[in-house]
Amino acid sequence: MSIRVVVADDQEIVRTGLAMILDAQPGIDVVGQAADGAEAVALARRLRPDVCLFDIRMPGVDGIEATRALAGPDVEVPLAVVVITVFDLDDHVYAALRAGARGFLLKDAGADLLTQAVRAAARGDALIAPSVTARLLDAFADSGPAAPPVQPVEPLTGREEQILAAVARGRTNGEIADECHISLSTVKTHIASLMAKLGARNRVEIAIWAYETKRVRNGVGREGTARG
Repeated sequence: MSIRVVVADDQEIVRTGLAMILDAQPGIDVVGQAADGAEAVALARRLRPDVCLFDIRMPGVDGIEATRALAGPDVEVPLAVVVITVFDLDDHVYAALRAGARGFLLKDAGADLLTQAVRAAARGDALIAPSVTARLLDAFADSGPAAPPVQPVEPLTGREEQILAAVARGRTNGEIADECHISLSTVKTHIASLMAKLGARNRVEIAIWAYETKRVRNGVGREGTARG
């Protein structure tokens, strides 16, 4: 079945361009477009798309508020949201990820990366633009969270630390499997274990926890003996 997408951007030319790029991809169908966050939230709640692609800066309800309304901690059945912006150092990036966004892209990312991000979000993965990841980690690893990060209910294994670092670098399950020389099902098992231990709802929250606890800095995780 096609991945159903709702696109929201206050600039019509940008919104139309994003929709055209996605509609041209096999297996992706743009089912709705919105010019602001309020319209996007109402449309997404009505259509229940597989993925929402939201600009961060929109009038009225911005992309962060819209993301929180559809994918935030209090949402019982969250939707997958990918945020997109022209600002790679925008302070709102961290807030968007905290609000529940499953991916983050720059508007100059190109059609291939845009398509990858939508497909990743639809299958439960997360994709953050490579040009942003290291800077995002560096910016927030030193600043620390507003409150002390949650501690795992059980210590992480060496293999979990390894996969934690890979998730924080924005790697997909397939890429992690290749890098760690393990099966895709084993990757999924480890990620499920990380979510349970950290109380995380998705892999973006795992990544946030990784750099809030300084386990990952500039995409490089703690060294340790990996064990399954």
